[in-house]
Amino acid sequence: MRRLLNILAVLSIASATWAQTTRPATGSQSADDVLNRLLQPSRPVAQPLQSEPDPPKKDIGTVKTVAPAGEQLNLIREGTYLVDRVGRLTKTADNMNELTLEADGKGMKDPPLLILPNLKLATMEKYIQSTSRDLRFRVTGLVTEYNARNYILLDKVVVVPDQLAPIQKKSDSDRQQ
Repeated sequence: MRRLLNILAVLSIASATWAQTTRPATGSQSADDVLNRLLQPSRPVAQPLQSEPDPPKKDIGTVKTVAPAGEQLNLIREGTYLVDRVGRLTKTADNMNELTLEADGKGMKDPPLLILPNLKLATMEKYIQSTSRDLRFRVTGLVTEYNARNYILLDKVVVVPDQLAPIQKKSDSDRQQ
């Protein structure tokens, strides 16, 4: 009995489904009209985004010179090995050690180099503390680059003797004779 009721219920639902018509009601639009309506945009087409003009490019490979009204200087390329360059040990505003190279005859084209801490830097500081004058050093080292600044890892440091010292020694020896 239960089986019979289930079969009747399924048949009644199926007959109701088959009884529905798939044809559009009279007076409705044709298939072409419906297709054209669907293909037309319902709202105005958005305009493509306009690109902003590129901002002026900043060359991060340049720094300002120390000289007043100086021009921008190029950094020394990372991996460059400076050999026997003469410079002075100076301090930056942040109390970091900096090697200021002597003029190379090209209008101060070499930027100052921050010195990476090592025993050679300690030797330079010891020389400066033991004398009461400004010393020049002949240095050799590897240049690195970070955040638009040059750094140097020192390999060799030699104090450049003053050019006046031999003349003074001769004049002192002449006085004794």
